[in-house]
Amino acid sequence: MPDAGNRRVMAFDFGTRRIGVAAGQELLGTGEPLAMIPARDGIPDWSVVEKLLEEWRPDLVLVGLPLNMDDTENEMCARARKFGNRIHGRFHYPVEMVDERLTSFEAKGDVMARGGSRDFGRHGVDDRAAVLILETWFREQDNSAG
Repeated sequence: MPDAGNRRVMAFDFGTRRIGVAAGQELLGTGEPLAMIPARDGIPDWSVVEKLLEEWRPDLVLVGLPLNMDDTENEMCARARKFGNRIHGRFHYPVEMVDERLTSFEAKGDVMARGGSRDFGRHGVDDRAAVLILETWFREQDNSAG
């Protein structure tokens, strides 16, 4: 595994209908949206997940943890953790959970600011939310190192 600061990282924004995916380099501190994977009640087509992991070969996988504003966990947190555990169990990648409070809200704001549609079901923001999860994690690494 490369040194901290030089890792290739992939992030997943878990949802029951769609799972957003982004990837980036820790050295650059930015991410790019990769995909929105359809899910049925939170279950993706695992072959699509596998294909993305094989293509990008991340050193670390992040999964957004949708904590409540008072830091408590909810049902979606349990489901996101289960999704992260499945990635680790099936594909043997190290997985970290990342506080993703407000990322979907921020992603919707980004889409609107660029003149996008309010139809987030059709023009999902899940991949953009995954970028925000990734960039939040990168900032946290910078802050803990400095």
